[in-house]
Amino acid sequence: MTKLIGISGSLRKASFNKALLHAALPLAPVGVRFSLGTIEGIPLYNADVEREGVPEAVQVLKDQIADADGVILFTPEYNNSIPGVFKNAIDWVSSSMTGAPNVFSGRAFALAGTSPGPFGTLLSQNAWLPVLRTLSADLWSGKRLMLPKAGTLFDKEGNLIDEDAKARLKAFVEAFAAYVETVKKR
Repeated sequence: MTKLIGISGSLRKASFNKALLHAALPLAPVGVRFSLGTIEGIPLYNADVEREGVPEAVQVLKDQIADADGVILFTPEYNNSIPGVFKNAIDWVSSSMTGAPNVFSGRAFALAGTSPGPFGTLLSQNAWLPVLRTLSADLWSGKRLMLPKAGTLFDKEGNLIDEDAKARLKAFVEAFAAYVETVKKR
């Protein structure tokens, strides 16, 4: 069974990207387990804190990534770049101070996102590229999902209601899962 994990880069309860991730979970093809990761509870990175021990929320996310065959980052876009809380979580998970292995190295990663603006997280996703390359992630470049005008895609409860967006999300998840399966066979 192929295992995917999705992580939303927003802490906001009514986040569009959190809603997009939740809409994606049931779209995994047969034979793929798609689970939810979270950055909730991860403190600001501090090497002094890490010397005392890795915080539990960090270790949980690190273990989830290590157990997954592929990871989708559902990234918001703040000020034309990566959300600070999301980058902070990745900095924690990627830290090697404790001698833990790099859970990014060789693991398949994909980028997805939605925003209220007309570009659908294009700049945030571009900002992730050097970060993921630096971490030696296997960045899937088959597709990137960028959904603009998020305010029109979801209802008040956070359900994805736009049929075109649903179809694009389904195709994205299926294509990434297929890529991950080919990587596993190498």
